[in-house]
Parts: sequence; structure tokens; C-alpha cells
Amino acid sequence: MKASLVAENAVTGSTEREQQPKTVLLVGHGSRVAEGNVELREFADLLAARKPELTFETCFIELAQPSIAEGIDNCIRGGATTVYVVPIILFAAGHSKLDIPMAIDQAKLKYPAVQFVYGRPIGVQDKAVDILLDRIKEALPVVQPEQVEIHPAKVEDKDTIILVMGRGGSDPDANSDFYKMTRLLWEKTNYKSVESCFIAIAKPSLPEGLERCLALGARKIVVLPYLLFSGVLMQQFTEMVALFAVAHPELEVEIGSYLGLHPLLADLMTERIEETLIGQSFANCDNCRYRDEAAEHHDHNHDHHDHHDHHDHHHHYGEEGHGEHGGYEEHYDHTHEQELQHGHGQGHEHAGHTHEYEVTTQATPVTDSVGR
Repeated sequence: MKASLVAENAVTGSTEREQQPKTVLLVGHGSRVAEGNVELREFADLLAARKPELTFETCFIELAQPSIAEGIDNCIRGGATTVYVVPIILFAAGHSKLDIPMAIDQAKLKYPAVQFVYGRPIGVQDKAVDILLDRIKEALPVVQPEQVEIHPAKVEDKDTIILVMGRGGSDPDANSDFYKMTRLLWEKTNYKSVESCFIAIAKPSLPEGLERCLALGARKIVVLPYLLFSGVLMQQFTEMVALFAVAHPELEVEIGSYLGLHPLLADLMTERIEETLIGQSFANCDNCRYRDEAAEHHDHNHDHHDHHDHHDHHHHYGEEGHGEHGGYEEHYDHTHEQELQHGHGQGHEHAGHTHEYEVTTQATPVTDSVGR
């Protein structure tokens, strides 16, 4: 009799949990530029309008409020017994591999009765390539008044190069995923070339990318920022492209917009939300004890730089960019000096392979291509 009551209570509790509205916590990077934070909140509202059966909260990794911890608190105050955490980030790097999971770990200690399900960044997607194709069509010329009559004839695609600028970071997975995106874009076009560059940390830099297009014989260059929303990086991008256009009046230079509120971006995020709700997201190294080692060396003032290798990929944080809404997380106005690494070898069994680790300290500061 007692066992049957326990079973009945368990079923009742499970049914009540299933009947409660599911709560999704959207995690953006945050920006020093208020416009970027407003755009992210508008994007979150757009997602919420698509899924009225869900409860949505929005939070930021840094530079804006509420924080992740505060966002989780808001979810719990709203009655959530399960929180579905979905990052609004283009590629997986430090924030998605370390910062957000560590915030979830802390929340698990604070709310032991609450379940947390963690989603994944957008990643390499055909729909993202289609957004870039739209941004190429919408690109506007960087024209000085005296240049209006210089380019009377339309430049053909065979003489046009598309230069896509990513945020850049020290995570090779994120950087290589960006290169894969630009290659997929080239496969869908007839342009002379589609080139890649970064505005920070990684090479080639934006100025180097522009000079490469020139060296390849482009008569027209269309420059696109692969950033989510407005922010400091978008401002720097616009200024750099404008300076190049002034220095090269013989070229047609057009500039495109960031991804923003494009409906295909909303489609991609909706897919990420839906897969998180049914538990189909890829693992985020949730149980890796070496993340605990990284956490000991991780200061959220970001005055050092951690490298965490796991599952044959490198977890580098401290310079991903939602890019000031750049997409794979960003930090600036500081340097990153300390590294924590673990590689393959002994002792740590996970997903069919082992890991050993060592701590190394480097005193060489990391600076980005624009000298912040």
C-alpha cells in the first residue's frame, strides 16, 4: 500500500511538472553599446512571440543586466522547476564551453531541486549562409561625394570579392567553423572569391583581409560583418572599411549589415530552443572534472586567459564575441595572461578517451588586431 502511494505521488509530481509552462533562459553576451543590448532584447521578444506556450527570460554574460545568475533567479521566482538555458552565440568557444556551464553549476548548488538543460550555440548552418547572401544583396556602397562618377559600369561577379569578417578568438574550433561558413558561402556564389578575416585576436585581420582582396585583383569588394548585433566591434568595422574605401577610390567598396533581426536567424534560434526542450542538444562537457580545474583559475574580471582542451577541441575563453554581440563571445580593454591546459593521456575517462592535464603559466599578454 505504501509503495503504491509513493508511486502515485511520483506520477502526480511528474504530471504537474509536465503541465507547467516550460521556462527558457536566453543568454546573450552583452554590449557596452546600449543599442546592441536593445537589439538582443528585441530578438528575444521575437522568439517569445513565436513560442507563446513557453516562458522566456533573457540575461547577459557580461556588460549588461541581468547576469546569468540573476536570470536564473528570475526563472525560479517565476515558478520554473526546469530551466532550459539556450545561448544566443554564433560559435562555441569560452563563454559557451566554460562561463555558462559554470554559472549553471553554481545554480545547481543554489537550487538543488531544479533541473537545468543546456543548449548549444548556432554553429555552422546553411540558413546562416542564406542570411549572408541577403546581406550581400542589401550591401551599400561606401561612397565619397567626389567618387560618384568614378564607377559608371556595373562590376561583374567575376571581378568581385566578398570579404566576411568574424569576431576572432583563440579557440581554433570557433575560428575554423567561421572559415567553413565562408567556404559554404563561396560554394553558393559565382564571385571571384570569398575571403575571411577577423577584427580581433585571430589572423588575418580586417585590414589584412582588405589588402588581400586588393592583391587578388578585385575591382569590387563587399565587406560583411559576421556579428549578431550592433556594438563596439560593428563601429570599428565600419570605420576601418570606410578608411580603406577612401584610400582606394579606384575600387568599389560596399558594406553589409550584421545578422540582426533576420527571420532566418530567428528560425535557427527557434530550432536550438526546440532541440533543447526535448534534450537533443550536444553535450557541453557538463561532467568534465577538468572544467573544475579551469574554474579555479577563472576570474570573471577576465584578467587572465584559460585554455581547456576536451573532446579533441580547445576551450579557450576570454575572447569569444557575441562580439560585443559578435557571436562567439568577446572581451576587450584587458589582457589574458594565465593559461590552464589539459590534454590526452592518463586518468580521466570521458567519451571513450582519457585525459591528463598540466598547468602552465605564460606572462605574454594577448592583444587583438585593433590594438585594444
